[in-house]
Amino acid sequence: MPDSTIQDAFTQLFVWCRTHNFAGHDPYDALNSRLFQATPLRHSRRARLAWTQLVKRSPVDLRSIGSVPPGRNSKGLALFALAALANYRNAKTNETEREARQLLNDLHSMHLEGWRGAAWGYNFDWQSRVFFAPRGTPTIVPTAFAARAFIEAAQAFEDDTYLKTARSACDFILQDLSRSEEAQTEVCFSYSPGTVNRIYNASLLAAETLAGVAALTGERELCEWAVRATRYVVNQQHEDGSWAYGAAGNQAWIDNFHTAYLLTSLSRVIKHCPEAQTTEFNEALERGYKFWRTGFFLADGWPKYYHDQFYPVDAHAAATAIVTFLDLRELDRDAFAWAQKIARWSVRNLRDERGFFYYQRRRFYTVRKSFMRWTQAWMLYALARLTEEEQVRTASSK
Repeated sequence: MPDSTIQDAFTQLFVWCRTHNFAGHDPYDALNSRLFQATPLRHSRRARLAWTQLVKRSPVDLRSIGSVPPGRNSKGLALFALAALANYRNAKTNETEREARQLLNDLHSMHLEGWRGAAWGYNFDWQSRVFFAPRGTPTIVPTAFAARAFIEAAQAFEDDTYLKTARSACDFILQDLSRSEEAQTEVCFSYSPGTVNRIYNASLLAAETLAGVAALTGERELCEWAVRATRYVVNQQHEDGSWAYGAAGNQAWIDNFHTAYLLTSLSRVIKHCPEAQTTEFNEALERGYKFWRTGFFLADGWPKYYHDQFYPVDAHAAATAIVTFLDLRELDRDAFAWAQKIARWSVRNLRDERGFFYYQRRRFYTVRKSFMRWTQAWMLYALARLTEEEQVRTASSK
């Protein structure tokens, strides 16, 4: 039987997000501060990074003091659309169809002009340790999740209009994104145009997009690019099955949700491209999954942020884990049970009585801030996918 606790949590969260018009704050939106932007510090890389990290890590929310307005985020909207699509596949009602199509229309309206393909970016300036991306810079992560939503919409509604948008994202990847490590058998797609960086999950998200579109259009060239990008990332895997965040010396950390991104994208490339169904890629997926499952979770479903630390417990990590376990359920017969276990743990330990989910549980306190993209969008997507899978299993057992 479907878990009513999970279904209720999904329903209440959807209502809460809809009531807030799917708009809110983000852990990385500090540079939207009107106060900070009114100072000369906005021109300093170090000041931008310090302010971003201060606002992100502070136990007290500084956004009111800094005048950071809430906003809609394109990746968040893509995740909301994916959740609505799962809800539509589950219910097949006019209402769920309208909800999904409206979110897809809103997502489409947020794509950025001036590029050779459809692309999306964040609604805030972002200063990372490696590069600076002004608001509106097209980047592969929101673009890949938008493409995932349009691919699923094309299948759910049998509507090629959505597929054309996803196909256009492939043009952005192949014609606008920078590339490095380019050889006959490998390639690494950068995070954004005009920058050269080797961030493994970002490049593999590009590969996932190419593979997902190729599965519907039959374009072998897209799969060839996807396989080359996948091989580069597979070759960066550590002997224990883990991956660092990226190739640079200051990108050596290993965390739960970026590993989950890698596993999901790798599994999707293998699924969609016959050229990727090789021992090389399958073994990498199995090694990575084993490291992730054994290293990042406690027996009761507690999701660790790092494999060697209990804290912080992050709702984003919990939600991405649920999605990844569901995507890899054919690899592990216990994966579905793990997805349920983590969802139940999250509902018990990270959920507010008003229906939204907290940001993080730290050693001595809980950060109860609601982040729309980072937490609510991911959790809604995860709970929608889990509810859908529960219904499928219930129906098949009758």
